[in-house]
Amino acid sequence: MSSMAWPVKLAFRKSDAVLYAEFDDGKSGTVSYKRLREQSPSAAVRGHGGGPPPPQAPVPDDISVLRADPVGRYALRIVFSDGHDSGLYNWDLIRKLTVGDEAVIA
Repeated sequence: MSSMAWPVKLAFRKSDAVLYAEFDDGKSGTVSYKRLREQSPSAAVRGHGGGPPPPQAPVPDDISVLRADPVGRYALRIVFSDGHDSGLYNWDLIRKLTVGDEAVIA
């Protein structure tokens, strides 16, 4: 049986332009808004199917997060200042981007 680390705190820090995440196993970290946007799990960024991802326009250094909406109990839909709002950031991806490791498997 596998167990994933669960987020206990998420904070979008506008002054630093980062997402801070804290997990129930005590690990925490941040990811810049720019990297968060570049790593969007959307089909528009990752591609549709098994081929190479489509070319992307550069993400501006001053990108911001306008809002984040929960999707069930498993993900966030993040709305960026460049209009990008597709792709669901599940907890495993947020952990990988903020803490830098894969979810804990028990």
